Amino acid sequence: QFFVFCHGLLQLSQLLLSGYLKSSISTIEKRYGLSSQMSGLLSSFNEVGNTLLIVFVSYFGSRVHRPRFIGSGAILVSLAGFLMALPHFMTGPYEYDQSVASTFSNATDLCQPGDLGSWANLSDATCTPHATRKNVEVLLVMFISQALVGIGGVPIQPFGISYIDDFASERNSPLYLGILFSVTIIGPGVAFMLGSAMLQFYVDIDKLSGDEVQLTHENPRWVGAWWLGFLVAASLVALSAVPYFFFPREMPKEETSPCRGGFPLVLLRNLRHPVYLLVVLAQVNISAMVAGLATFMGKFLERQFSLTASLANMIIGAVNIPGATVGIMVGGAILKRFQMSLRQCSAMCVLGMSLCLLMAFPLLFLGCPTQKVAGVTYSDSSQFGPHELECNLQCNCPEKAYNPICGSNSIEYISPCSAGCRAVNTHEHNNSVLSYTNCSCISQDGLPGSAKPGTCGTGCSHLFLPFVVLSCLSGILASTAHTPSFMLILRSIQPEDKSFAVGIQFMLLRVLAWMPGPVLYGSAIDTTCILWEKRCDRNAACRYYDNTLFRQRYLGLQFFFEVGAF
Repeated sequence: QFFVFCHGLLQLSQLLLSGYLKSSISTIEKRYGLSSQMSGLLSSFNEVGNTLLIVFVSYFGSRVHRPRFIGSGAILVSLAGFLMALPHFMTGPYEYDQSVASTFSNATDLCQPGDLGSWANLSDATCTPHATRKNVEVLLVMFISQALVGIGGVPIQPFGISYIDDFASERNSPLYLGILFSVTIIGPGVAFMLGSAMLQFYVDIDKLSGDEVQLTHENPRWVGAWWLGFLVAASLVALSAVPYFFFPREMPKEETSPCRGGFPLVLLRNLRHPVYLLVVLAQVNISAMVAGLATFMGKFLERQFSLTASLANMIIGAVNIPGATVGIMVGGAILKRFQMSLRQCSAMCVLGMSLCLLMAFPLLFLGCPTQKVAGVTYSDSSQFGPHELECNLQCNCPEKAYNPICGSNSIEYISPCSAGCRAVNTHEHNNSVLSYTNCSCISQDGLPGSAKPGTCGTGCSHLFLPFVVLSCLSGILASTAHTPSFMLILRSIQPEDKSFAVGIQFMLLRVLAWMPGPVLYGSAIDTTCILWEKRCDRNAACRYYDNTLFRQRYLGLQFFFEVGAF
């Protein structure tokens, strides 16, 4: 029971670290100019290191001191977590408006005829060889860190699950595993709550004073302190690793088994087992769905319902993930209460997924339309592009300017310059922007109109609550199949193959689900982008999506994988 407690704590800490990346992925995209496909690849790259070693490490599970291997892996995960925060200290302050570099003033983004040359020179400063090399170094450090997270996590789950199942009674094993899986799910939940807290601080909190920060949380250019969470999570993993160096090695069942066989024979024996193979393939579909949802659900909520990154993470951490935890605990409790056979476990999995499909289907139709953005999603005969409207041609607006404002006509503009605004009203105490006025592109009673800073939003907040409720219920129902599916694997294979079979299972999940899942979702999301940020003539982060296509392709993939698991 103490080992179950320690292992739950370690997996919570480990998934707090890996889950925190997912909670801050949209912020990292914005900070370093990444596409969703690239951020999806970064999110899944920890599976590369894990996949290369997990089968071989699991095969030798009966010949090594499993708890010490788990502790050593956790130490490596902790070091990788600290490494993940390093890019923040490698780079200078965040320049949220490339058109003006670091020389920000409230008048910079206004319509200023004849100033195109100075804007162009400043924006080109970010494309120097030094700046390009620094961006490459940042990505390299992040990918290496993710690979080390995967390598360090190799022994944690296979050795932990087999160690528990070896020494627990058959009656209590499902309950212990259910508790373990529930605590494991809490890890990403806490990660999203941690992300919600950390992203409320400005990214350069260690470099700038509060008075020097011109942005608010609601501004689309805001970047939170994504790196702080990695320092917290890495510290917790290191502390959780300590007890493992004091657990005994005892594995009498596996060490005395006379029929283990060689590596190829054991591998073939497990892959030819029909129950084992079918259950793993079902788990591949579920894992691919979860990988994509966990990585981009925050971004989806931000774009669909005009939420801040902090609020989106809070919803996921406080509602969706606890719902999945409840489902796993209920599944484990039902197994313990009714002592289900393998056939009954299978029936329970089918029932849970069937009800999940019914709850998830309406989500395809619950969402918001794309906001009206002048020259991007909304145009008339006088508009030629986001920065070139007939009413602002004399302003010579820079192409890279991005400071969204919402006009009094309920149309969004890329920047005050693109709306033809020539004046700004600021707060007398903190110099923050209150409104932009004398905007030639915004008509108000035949006169130039005004605008407020920030986006107009999508304007369908009434659909947010039904979406959250249905997504939470579908997650609960799908999660009830989690523990029964694991028991199908553990009870259908030979006892001496447990560690190895679980290792093969996690390898297949990583190769077929956790590695390609986020990349597939990210690629699908990128196809819905309608305006890209440009950095050195390449596409960087997406500024505006077609919300309807985003919802259909993102949730359509979820529905596809649910049907595949069923």
